[in-house]
Amino acid sequence: MGRSVRMGIDVGGTHTKAVAIDNATHEIIGKSSVKTTHDDPRGVAAGVVKSFENCLNENGISPDDVVFVAHSTTQATNALIEGDVATVGVIGMAKGGLEGFLAKKQTKLDDIDLGNQKKIKIVNDFINVKKMNMAVVEDTINSMQKAGAQVLVSSMAFGVDDGGPEAEVYEAASARGIPTTMASDITKLYGLTRRTRTAAINASILPKMLDTANSTEGSVREAGVHVPLMIMRGDGGVMEITEMKKRPVLTMLSGPAASVMGSLMYLRASNGVYFEVGGTTTNIGVIKNGRPAIDYSIVGGHATYISSLDVRVLGVAGGSMVRANKQGVVDVGPRSAHIAGLDYAVFTDTDKIRGPKVEFFSPKQGDPDDYVRIRMEDGSAVTLTNSCAANVLGLVKPEHFSYGNVESARKAMKALADYCGTTVEDIAKQIMEKAYAKIEPVILELAEKYKLEKDQISLVGVGGGAASLIVYFSNKMGVKYSIPENAEVISSIGVALSMVRDVVERIMPSPSKDDIRAIKNEALNKAIESGATAESVEIHIEIDPQTSKVTAIATGSTEVKTADLLKECDEAEARHLAAEDMRLADGDTALLATSPYFYVYGERTEPGTPGAVRIVDKKGFIKVQRGRAMCLKTTAAAYLDALKQLWDDMAVYQTELIARPDYYLCMGARVMDFTAQDFEQLELLTDLEVSSLEPDEEILVVAANIRQN
Repeated sequence: MGRSVRMGIDVGGTHTKAVAIDNATHEIIGKSSVKTTHDDPRGVAAGVVKSFENCLNENGISPDDVVFVAHSTTQATNALIEGDVATVGVIGMAKGGLEGFLAKKQTKLDDIDLGNQKKIKIVNDFINVKKMNMAVVEDTINSMQKAGAQVLVSSMAFGVDDGGPEAEVYEAASARGIPTTMASDITKLYGLTRRTRTAAINASILPKMLDTANSTEGSVREAGVHVPLMIMRGDGGVMEITEMKKRPVLTMLSGPAASVMGSLMYLRASNGVYFEVGGTTTNIGVIKNGRPAIDYSIVGGHATYISSLDVRVLGVAGGSMVRANKQGVVDVGPRSAHIAGLDYAVFTDTDKIRGPKVEFFSPKQGDPDDYVRIRMEDGSAVTLTNSCAANVLGLVKPEHFSYGNVESARKAMKALADYCGTTVEDIAKQIMEKAYAKIEPVILELAEKYKLEKDQISLVGVGGGAASLIVYFSNKMGVKYSIPENAEVISSIGVALSMVRDVVERIMPSPSKDDIRAIKNEALNKAIESGATAESVEIHIEIDPQTSKVTAIATGSTEVKTADLLKECDEAEARHLAAEDMRLADGDTALLATSPYFYVYGERTEPGTPGAVRIVDKKGFIKVQRGRAMCLKTTAAAYLDALKQLWDDMAVYQTELIARPDYYLCMGARVMDFTAQDFEQLELLTDLEVSSLEPDEEILVVAANIRQN
């Protein structure tokens, strides 16, 4: 039997990149890149298939060896940005009386503004479910089509509790070949207007996404691969293409999601701010406790129930061009060299930089006219970018993808330096400072939002332009940085190694043990429907006491993993990794507890005094980083006593309240985190996990809270 291969394909704005990874060793055994096929009749699907076939053919990989194939997609995001959407017919549904009056009002949507003078056109109708029969349903569908609806949404008051009437509309419309979305299929949260709006956004892109999905799936089958085709979700997981055909809106921001999931495969730290640096834009987000930060997307200024990575997109990146005047650099970006059709000076042969002179121009109509272009004596031109400045300042190393010809960059930049009456180094620093001024507030805002402690922030750079920004930024902020191996194809790696992910959210005031067990089973079943094997699924429960929202996050793989990414490290290696991360000497750390799967290290303190703690697994990954924590080793039979002791020992008494700790339980090979407002809720959540263990099975308990100033 041949080797088993995982294929990941990332669709970027400029290039579509495929990576082949050995399933047993996670080694990269092939790469291929083609231009993204925006103008092809099949859209970006053509580039997906082309890069996939090239990667197979160029690396001698048989289609029979492929056990997993997935791709990210820009289609959902692009369709909404470009207004390439269908007219949506919204069928509101409810019983009569006051419920019906309110539901009719809440499901009657206005056209959804997408910005850029684009919108989703909405047609509205309503069915009283007490008078509902098949004839009423058929008449309503006919009426919607006559009004111009191309796709339908069925949305019922309290449909998350009983979606039967929604399903009747769905089945009737589907039988007539009309793409349809049930609002209760998109989310199980209350909030009728928001749920209906989210379903309408999903429905609006169904025709576009179905065409692309069918084209991609058919072409992959023609290439001889018969495993399920997986699609990257915007929250960092993957789902089978059959699920994507129902809920394409979940693929929004799947590109950034691919990059962060790739980063997690190589990143040893569990907390950090990551940059996906391309040529035109930089995506910035957060990794917290080993998971990407997730939030609800905003579309056209409207809140939705679309869960995706909480990403900030900025128009400053590796290829951002410089704006300047006699006084110096005015700004960097948002226009890039790619948009202007110019080469970077740093990627140009030195002998072509002859007689450089500064010119100012507008890259696009309506742009400022102070963008810098360097004109050569032969009439050719290049431009100055962040990548040029970083290379000139010696921040980019030969192993980095954005490393270029420093002498070329210096010669071109000298033309601007002479024009401004300063030095090349000063111009390069001015360029980097302008970029830093745009990005630093975003980093600080995200760190504040997700309560990342300053001494634990690590900047993670991915994408081809990572080194052009992150080295300078880490020096300015005084924080660590890392650029993972293969950073330029990290998104494709993230797709290839990604896990199935599904989420169930419900409003549950005072949830019982049976309520929690039920939502866990629902999340398990959804993950299996999306392609995960039952034995691989792990479920994380979160409870928001302010909104009574209970979230079950299920993650699993499409097949049982046969190997891990790294070899085991010994205690000395793990201690060094923890000490380095805590900025301590190895001798200033203490091994607080150990298990067959984990080490827990802390800074040396007086007995019973909290200090910095790191949980390190036997592969050398730092699973938990906290600045103020304590650890106890116990058993499944006695774990509640440990929780109670730390509940009191770690309490922080503030003016109006008591801040209770977060908990991390190392159980077998898993680290599970729990946050609760009261001890009864904590006991409810932890007991569901611990009850499956043998009484004498060891548990490492870490309790942590934020270090007080």
